[in-house]
Amino acid sequence: MGPLPDVSVPDASGRDWQDLLDLVVERGWRCQYSEGERVLALPRAEAALSRPADAECPNLRVWLTADVLAIFRFYSDEAIDFDVDLRELQGQERLDVFCSFLREIGRRLGKPVLMHPEGADGHPVLGFDVAADRVVLLAEPLAR
Repeated sequence: MGPLPDVSVPDASGRDWQDLLDLVVERGWRCQYSEGERVLALPRAEAALSRPADAECPNLRVWLTADVLAIFRFYSDEAIDFDVDLRELQGQERLDVFCSFLREIGRRLGKPVLMHPEGADGHPVLGFDVAADRVVLLAEPLAR
């Protein structure tokens, strides 16, 4: 997987980004929005996604707990992309928090939320399945 697997919501829109930002605020998750080194107030999604071509990509850090961080990057309005550090997901309690986070995003957007090995888009290993309404394993385990 690499230490920072990629997580994404494919086929997203600016509206989905705004729904995500609204969810972060509603849930009261501690967050920090930044553009480069500048920490700024959380903007509307439209503002974060409509930066000049030469501007740095904005980041939104969201702490699910004090020890579990998701980092969203506003690359495009067509997909919501974020990273997590697998070292922060050690233990059942932290894994449950992360799966709950994926489920909340997926339910809010009505879309799958997929975790891929770092740099391997298209081969998800874990994700929120909309039809099943739960997080499911999407790849066979290496060890049995």
